[in-house]
Amino acid sequence: MPDKRPENVVLVGFMGSGKTAIGKLASRLLGFQFLDTDQLIVDRAGRQITDIFATDGEPAFRKLETNVLESLSHINRCIISTGGGAVLLESNREILRSLGFVVLLNASEETLYERISRNTKRPLLQTENPRATLSKLLAERSEAYASAADFTLDTTNLSHNAAAESLEAAARTAFAWTRKA
Repeated sequence: MPDKRPENVVLVGFMGSGKTAIGKLASRLLGFQFLDTDQLIVDRAGRQITDIFATDGEPAFRKLETNVLESLSHINRCIISTGGGAVLLESNREILRSLGFVVLLNASEETLYERISRNTKRPLLQTENPRATLSKLLAERSEAYASAADFTLDTTNLSHNAAAESLEAAARTAFAWTRKA
C-alpha cells in the first residue's frame, strides 16, 4: 500500500458479507472510529435508503453515495463500511482507494443468501426471485469488487470475531505496524 494513503480500512463487498458487524469489531481491535456510509447517507438525507430508492431511484442514491465518499477525504484511523454497490462506478473505486487500505469481504453465494434473506430492508432484493437477483448482482459486481480491493477476506466460514482478528492483522501488515504484544 502506498505510504501516502491515510491509515483507514475501507470495507467493500456484497450485502451480507459482514462489513458492518466485522467492521465494528475490528474498529475496537485497532482503536479506530467506525463509519458506515449507508448510515451517513440516511443521516444526511433524513430518509431511509429504501425510501430513497423507492422515491428517487437508484441513480439518485448512487449520487448521494458518491457525495458521502468524497466527504471522507480528510479522515484517518477509521474503518469505513461501504454499501454493496459503492464500487459500481470507477470514480468511486478511485475514491475508495484514495481513502485507505481497501478490503473486500467475500462469502459464498449460499452464505450471502442465508444472511440477507432475513432482512427485508434490502431494496435491490425486493424482486420476485431474490435468489436469482442475488446471483445476477454478484456476477455483475465481482470484477468491480476485485479491482477495488487491496486484500480479500472470505468470511464464509469465519465467526465475526475471527474475521475481525484477520482484518486487524491484515491492516497492521498494510500499515507496516508491528504486532501488539
